[in-house]
Amino acid sequence: MKKGLNKLFLLLALAAGVAFADPIPAEALTQGGLQMRDRQLRDIGLVMRGGRGGFIDIGYTYTPSSEQLQLKSQYGVHNGYAFRHHYGIFGSWVLDSISHFGFLTWFDRTGWDSQDFFFFPHYGKFAHISSALTWGFSYTNKKYDATVALGLQHQNLELASHRIYEDESDSLLFYWAHARYKSLSFQGSFYRGTFQTLRFSLDLESRALYGGAGSGFKTYLPNLNATIYRRKSGDDDDNFVRLNWEQNLYEQVLYADVTFDFPDDGFRSAALKYYPDPSRMIGFEASCVRRHERAGASDLLWGGAIDILFIRLGYNSVFDYENMFHAKGTLIAEIKFQIGAADGKFFGRGAAKPAPMETTQNSIDLNKVMKSRTELNMGTTTRDSEGRKVLHAKGIRYENEGAATTSSEGGN
Repeated sequence: MKKGLNKLFLLLALAAGVAFADPIPAEALTQGGLQMRDRQLRDIGLVMRGGRGGFIDIGYTYTPSSEQLQLKSQYGVHNGYAFRHHYGIFGSWVLDSISHFGFLTWFDRTGWDSQDFFFFPHYGKFAHISSALTWGFSYTNKKYDATVALGLQHQNLELASHRIYEDESDSLLFYWAHARYKSLSFQGSFYRGTFQTLRFSLDLESRALYGGAGSGFKTYLPNLNATIYRRKSGDDDDNFVRLNWEQNLYEQVLYADVTFDFPDDGFRSAALKYYPDPSRMIGFEASCVRRHERAGASDLLWGGAIDILFIRLGYNSVFDYENMFHAKGTLIAEIKFQIGAADGKFFGRGAAKPAPMETTQNSIDLNKVMKSRTELNMGTTTRDSEGRKVLHAKGIRYENEGAATTSSEGGN
């Protein structure tokens, strides 16, 4: 009976997630390149906050029904599967007591296809599949708390199988750079001689993970960043600035995250995030995002997400709306693995403290150890018929007679 109810609840949840889902617009797929590249650089910026150790993030977004995230075009609504597969890997090597050299690579493949797949796309009708690869090198100096990194980004349009999509270049090469000194950092992405994004960050929050305070007023200082995006609209450049404010509200486990776009749109999104532990291995989020131009409360999309170690479940969350082609009205699941490590400490992305590790320290009394070993390996001392001392040992016997000393294997 209990198993039957569990299956019923699961089917009802899945049916609700499918029934109320809105189709994703075709134009959202052609705008995904900038979002992919910018998301990768944001992740790299968080990892470079420490600049040493290692980090790994692998994820597979799963949509179980062909009617869950349909595609909307001028020809109607099409059944299929929106997807996002990604990985991010960073590793560093110790050059000397203060210097670390690192290598990083990030990859995303996103799009929509007529059939579901795990590794190889089906490339069916109305499919749109693109990918972005970011790689580079980094150097960190612990003495000055500074990091520099640079590399390349490759954006590739694998397939746009129908004329419903705007014309796109099938291959683009960008280069990027990142520099951090203490709490201040700068990051830029460029195509030929023109910038694509410029990001200025001021991470004022003190984090014990990076040698800062574990409590006190310094942990309540804000984390601020401003990103300038270059978008092209016709023959004119349409640039805008996105401001983001992350604020610790309680003991580095409860945060508010607010985003504004300037000069025109104003409020973009807000999220309230709770992490049971400052290591951010598990998280819960409630959020809202403004979907279009200002149109009152009816334009706000409310949702949230649950992140539990190997799976993330989101419904109308800000992240899914921004990174899954404006998907809304449906439950989105991601199977993933994400963890960072530095100086023997483990943590999640953007964490303030390492994960708690239980250790057991046993005090050892060397005198007692030596005494017990002596008692274990040595027998009693006796005298033979001639009055000489004989030391009885397990396996070895020593006989002392004046200055002469002999040894023999075996018993007495």
